[in-house]
Amino acid sequence: MKNHLFRNALASIVTLASLLLLAPATSFAGEQYIDKTGFAVSGYDVVAYRSLKQKKIGKKQKKAVAGKAGITTQWNGAKWAFASTKNRDMFLENPEYYAPQYDGHCAYGASLNGKVPANPNLWRVVDDKLYLNIKKVVVGLWEKDIKGGIVKADKNWTSLEAKAASTGKVPEFDTAKAPKN
Repeated sequence: MKNHLFRNALASIVTLASLLLLAPATSFAGEQYIDKTGFAVSGYDVVAYRSLKQKKIGKKQKKAVAGKAGITTQWNGAKWAFASTKNRDMFLENPEYYAPQYDGHCAYGASLNGKVPANPNLWRVVDDKLYLNIKKVVVGLWEKDIKGGIVKADKNWTSLEAKAASTGKVPEFDTAKAPKN
């Protein structure tokens, strides 16, 4: 009887430990930021960021590539637009790889324990992950310590993610350029 109880207890502990070890690797997406365009990332093609030549820190990045209203998919409770069916298909193969960190919210804001919108034209790919920021001045602050900011934002995101998505307007960004056909 004691042997049976011991084996059951040990099996439960091993199962729990396995789940805990897997938990950090599992990505649970929160509520995606969606502005008045009705699209995630304001309708810009998140796959296209990977093909844009990234500028050095301190230099303005190239503008994001707009998606098309007729080339979309649903993921994480949001509608996503793409410039081509090829990009949409690539996204569908691995959406968590292409989607911006912090559900499309400002990376610098998350590093300060805030959940604010982000401008799709203020971007940077770091360690193969897409990060967005809210304003040009914030990009300068973010770039002073990107790695440290990511560590802080990742830590803060565990409690921020469950909060409702931002509803605020992105300053200095025109959402009238929503995807068109």
